[in-house]
Amino acid sequence: MKLADLIDPFQPAKGPPPRSLWRFIHWGLAGSWPVLLVAAGISALAGVAEVLSALVLGAVIDLALGSEPGRFLADNWLALLGFAMFFMVLRPLAFGASSVANTIVVQPNVNVLVQARLNRWTLGQPVSFFDDDFAGRIAQKQVQTARALTEVVSESINTVAFALASIVGSVVLLLVIDARLALLLAVWMVGYFALIRYFLPMVRARAGARAGARASVAGQVVDTITNIKTVKLFAHDEHEDRAALGEMDRFRDRAIEFGHVQAAFRFWLMAVAGVLPVLLIGGTVWLWSLGTASAGDIAAAGAVAIRIAQMSGWVSFVVMTIYGDLGEVEDGMKTLTPAPGLVDAPGAVALERVRGAVHFDRVRFAYGRQSGGVDGIDLDIAPGEKIGIVGASGAGKSTLVALLLRLYDVEAGRVLVDGHDVRQVSQESLRRQIGMVTQETALFNRSAFDNIRYGRPDASRAEVEAAARAAQAHEFIPGLRDHAGRAGFDAHLGERGVRLSGGQRQRIALARAFLKNAPILVLDEATSALDSEVEAHVQAALERLMTGKTVLAIAHRLSTIAAMDRIVVLDAGRIVEEGDHAALLAKGGVYAGFWARQSGGFIGVDEKEPAG
Repeated sequence: MKLADLIDPFQPAKGPPPRSLWRFIHWGLAGSWPVLLVAAGISALAGVAEVLSALVLGAVIDLALGSEPGRFLADNWLALLGFAMFFMVLRPLAFGASSVANTIVVQPNVNVLVQARLNRWTLGQPVSFFDDDFAGRIAQKQVQTARALTEVVSESINTVAFALASIVGSVVLLLVIDARLALLLAVWMVGYFALIRYFLPMVRARAGARAGARASVAGQVVDTITNIKTVKLFAHDEHEDRAALGEMDRFRDRAIEFGHVQAAFRFWLMAVAGVLPVLLIGGTVWLWSLGTASAGDIAAAGAVAIRIAQMSGWVSFVVMTIYGDLGEVEDGMKTLTPAPGLVDAPGAVALERVRGAVHFDRVRFAYGRQSGGVDGIDLDIAPGEKIGIVGASGAGKSTLVALLLRLYDVEAGRVLVDGHDVRQVSQESLRRQIGMVTQETALFNRSAFDNIRYGRPDASRAEVEAAARAAQAHEFIPGLRDHAGRAGFDAHLGERGVRLSGGQRQRIALARAFLKNAPILVLDEATSALDSEVEAHVQAALERLMTGKTVLAIAHRLSTIAAMDRIVVLDAGRIVEEGDHAALLAKGGVYAGFWARQSGGFIGVDEKEPAG
């Protein structure tokens, strides 16, 4: 096994992430602790080697003072060889091993370990979690938390373990010279740690505030860039610049506040560090004047004092950084670790391929409000039946589909698929049974091949190309080119498919649905944004896609659903009419009114209902 593989960075965590800092750290690092402890031990050995350097130096000085100059080399060549071997071989090996453990074994793996666990947990959150935050901010929090926790681990191993071993070794060395010197070091350390304890809570709090402000800057900038076409169309460059500058100004204020405490901390630590050489060197010189210490002891104590004084500044800076990183971990933890509001029930079963029977049993859902959504929906859909769902915007159409997909849980009633309550089956297995094509097609900035194969990740290239042909997408895909020179199915489509026209995006989405071949198909305004010529292509592909499937088709353009087996009319969250096109026209009710009033084939342009 390679050294870099001693930690498995992709091992899953046990259970959800805790919401208290130290338990969260344990959760994030679980599985890597034995390797981390070994790495800390190696770092401690390097710290001991640093103390031995002072001891060896003092021994050589004592040998020199106790020998005649002309006989020094001849009498002490073996000791001098050991001196050279220590500094040229043993000390470099100790520091090299510590560096390998930290930079090759610990840092790369811990970062990936923590981020993989956070990302896996975040992907399990319901849609509402992402609706309530910036995508850029969530991504920034993942990266921030993984980086900060990696720095905490790395610096704790590289610095804290090293420093503690150095201090313990120094105490032992000073005890050998004179216990009173060790007592002086102990008194100094009490003052040193008291100063650290005073400042570090302020460092942690202000670092957390700085991290939150930094994430808000990222969220604002990403939100603007994601919607850059809207920004340009409304000529709002200056407006977005002001919004970004406002977040940047807030981040600058938090950074300045952090800088104030950082500067004060460093000043007082350096002042305290300057006291130690005076205490130890002065004390050893006094002991030498009494005849109880040698010149080598003075050199050894001086080397230890200067080294600890230097190290105290380094350690304090690192400890301050660690506390700052802990603040960032805590800040990220608050954003990323809420328990999902929508989880699989204990013992949830995995749905095998269903026939496609759907039943809404007295379903009510109003997004936690008193009104809106749907209320008292009772609807049976037989396997293979094709249902059109119409109604003015806000009537509850998208809510109905969201409940079928279990993006939300009903507040009353049940949604059944083949007799299974969707709350009692696993969410993944449920959604594998449902294909969906929407007006706003969601495409990734990946290749056309990868975007289509998203419908079934194990599909072969031949199957992907067959799905593209069925969706009439094969006619334009071979002509695609991207900025990196990739062509055809290998060409990347740009963020959200920006390189494609609306009709091309819809056909990629249809190809994905063809490949998924789910028994239940949901069409949510799948053609309403297309011009007539493109719609004809897409409609022909849709008809092939619907063959043999249970279909729920939402449409404002009634001509697209006139041929459905049954049409359900919603108004204010309730079913007010249902029947086929001819029967509803003959009835002369709400549907007939929609049909009569249509201009260009649309019901109306009221505000949309809450997203589902």
